[in-house]
Amino acid sequence: MILVAFSAGSILGAAYFDLLSEAIELFKAEPAVYVYITFGFILFFFLERFIYGYHGHGHEADISAKAAERFSRKGFAYLNLIGDAIHNFVDGMVIAASFLTGFSVGLAATVAVIFHELPLEMGDYGILVYAGFKRGRALLLNFVVALTVILGGIFAVFFIGTVEELRGLLIAFSAGGFRVDS
Repeated sequence: MILVAFSAGSILGAAYFDLLSEAIELFKAEPAVYVYITFGFILFFFLERFIYGYHGHGHEADISAKAAERFSRKGFAYLNLIGDAIHNFVDGMVIAASFLTGFSVGLAATVAVIFHELPLEMGDYGILVYAGFKRGRALLLNFVVALTVILGGIFAVFFIGTVEELRGLLIAFSAGGFRVDS
């Protein structure tokens, strides 16, 4: 629980003390920045609720209770891997956009993401092991999914990095998302 509290505090600190102020500065205090922050908050909130609320139990009527439980756990584990890949891709975009804005902003975002990811990745590994994956395979899958952060960073540098307004939009959007993520 201490790691979870530390993770939440670091991500909230980055959102409130760094990303929000940087987004407001990039948008030159235009009211649109608050719309993007709010949109990021709402989108990530509903995305998290949708993924958390997805059960996938609709096709289990014809199989035994034990097989249904195993099927449900494996399905949740794969859904967790997909969600984590998307999450890491967005983290990579945020880190890259933050560094394109300034070194101190990038460093703060990177440290916050690292502190946030440590307990999250341990939890993801636990989910994979609980779902029946062997420890080595669970570790490998978790590592491969974590590499999507690099793809997100590359995507941000090549497609978002050239347009300052898009950088500001991504930072404002992620500031709202960081608040939900904690």
